[in-house]
Amino acid sequence: MKALEGKVALITGAGGGIGTAAALAFARGGARLHLLDAEEEGADRAAAAVREVGGEASTAVADVSDHAAVADAVGAVVEAHGRLDCAFNNAGISGPLREFLDYPDEDMQRVLSVNLVGVWNCMQEELRAMVGAGAGAIVNSSSGLGVVASPSMSAYVASKHAVMGLTQAAALEYASKGVRVNAVLPGVIDTAMPARLTEDSPDTRRLMLAAHPMGRLGKAEEVAAAAVWLCSDAASFVTGHGMAIDGGYLSQ
Repeated sequence: MKALEGKVALITGAGGGIGTAAALAFARGGARLHLLDAEEEGADRAAAAVREVGGEASTAVADVSDHAAVADAVGAVVEAHGRLDCAFNNAGISGPLREFLDYPDEDMQRVLSVNLVGVWNCMQEELRAMVGAGAGAIVNSSSGLGVVASPSMSAYVASKHAVMGLTQAAALEYASKGVRVNAVLPGVIDTAMPARLTEDSPDTRRLMLAAHPMGRLGKAEEVAAAAVWLCSDAASFVTGHGMAIDGGYLSQ
């Protein structure tokens, strides 16, 4: 029996590295997928990858910071399938690397609107569907920087700490209603996001590698596997948990 056989799943940020890896992992687990991304090309690319491995995927284009768009997307899933069993709220942005006093207000607002308000919007609509059915599992993308901090990333750090708070608050509220809410806490994962942050700074990449006791960056597939497990019945007694996938970074 596949881990997610017959389940209906929503993945946000599906066009990114972790999002596409998650789409493939959820599909291989047996889930029917609805893939959400802010860019049509990204959503379509992830859906095509899912279909190549024999999976089923529909798509929607929406910015998660737009609550009405999120409500439409979740509503479309429920209308098409009659339910929503699990969700991986993966959409997020890093923002620029800037010292605290130099951090632009508009960048702070954008990071919070996607990483925090976006997760809030998604959780509200997902919980609405799941509580009505009496069952469900949500996994949010926080970060190792949702537990500790790092210089020059104040907006990102603030947003990911807040995601962990939302995760635990919702987990407490809905544990008795059959819905589990957890988070993944990735270290630095070898995707386009850290590549953009370090493209002009080889020293920063070396520091990233040195910060992980395993001596390498994580793989998107490793985060995806954790999200699948947290959404599966194997994690039926797990809620309010932040699972580190960080090569030992938080153990130091």
